[in-house]
Amino acid sequence: MQVRSIGLGGVVELVPAKYGDERGYFSETYNKARLSEHGIDLDFVQDNQSYSARRGVLRGLHYQLEPRAQDKLVRVLKGSIFDVAVDIRRGSPTFGEWVGLELSEGKWNQLLIPKGFAHGFVTLEDHTIVAYKVTDCYSPEHDRGIRFDDPDIGISWPIEADALQLSAKDGTATSLANAEVFE
Repeated sequence: MQVRSIGLGGVVELVPAKYGDERGYFSETYNKARLSEHGIDLDFVQDNQSYSARRGVLRGLHYQLEPRAQDKLVRVLKGSIFDVAVDIRRGSPTFGEWVGLELSEGKWNQLLIPKGFAHGFVTLEDHTIVAYKVTDCYSPEHDRGIRFDDPDIGISWPIEADALQLSAKDGTATSLANAEVFE
């Protein structure tokens, strides 16, 4: 498995080995011991999956506050997304900064997003399926969101704003300046 930092502390791209022949392929997409060799020692407790029918579905920016904060390991089963992590650790030197990476079934890559980061993605293709592991279960009381288009963050989404499709919850999320974040 290849492990590569992508610019903000703790956010890493993982690319599992993939072995194929004329029948298809096999890949070990998660191996706790192998990740531990790279200093990643997490206990995932829940798997989530989303299906987006159209290109331009934007989900996020989501996170959970302590004590129910979540590390996430995100991968694409079908299609492609532009995946984003935003540092929301108020004392961090990179507070409010973001990184983005294309994840796709073809690239076979994953993104590890640690606690203290808001997460979101936009689909780049119709019929995209995203799966992710989390280190704590969903907790509505701790669930929070930040606007995807907050100018203080300045994410460069690769889809035109008028083509984005958002949930009502995401469309009314607060700004980073007004959000409860990690202290």
